[in-house]
Amino acid sequence: WAMIAVMDFKFFAGSMGSVVGEKITRAIETAIAEKRGVIIVSASSGARMQEGMLSLMQMAKTCGALARLSEAKLPYISLLTHPTTGGVTASFATIGDINLAEPKCMIGFAGPRVVKETTHQTLPPGFQTAEFMLEHGLIDAIVARPKLRDRLGSLLAFMMPE
Repeated sequence: WAMIAVMDFKFFAGSMGSVVGEKITRAIETAIAEKRGVIIVSASSGARMQEGMLSLMQMAKTCGALARLSEAKLPYISLLTHPTTGGVTASFATIGDINLAEPKCMIGFAGPRVVKETTHQTLPPGFQTAEFMLEHGLIDAIVARPKLRDRLGSLLAFMMPE
């Protein structure tokens, strides 16, 4: 039913460089070829800046592959875990047909300190938490890890073409 790509925060803070972007893109391309949905589990500090432009290009590359998945009428479910930030948030992590998040996970582009210093504003309570993002429409549901398997199965059963 689904191709699953999982980011590992324990390796280089889950940063997305050229290899990570290529692997995610290939997973999506395989899903299209095999007529499967895609689930991506994000846990990332963002783009791997030390790779420069090659890293930033992965944002467009992964989103382009997901556009082709959509054209094939196959579902994409994005699962955001703690933390999901930077270029990953600004690209594939937030464009799912369904965006799910784990309770209390941090979701954002820049960290709270950077946002506060840039905007010169006091941030609201709970800013950049899954709960805040649900309240403001960035994610569709918060699902605790023990309930994820059943929820993902139900969503895929509903979303997969016959």
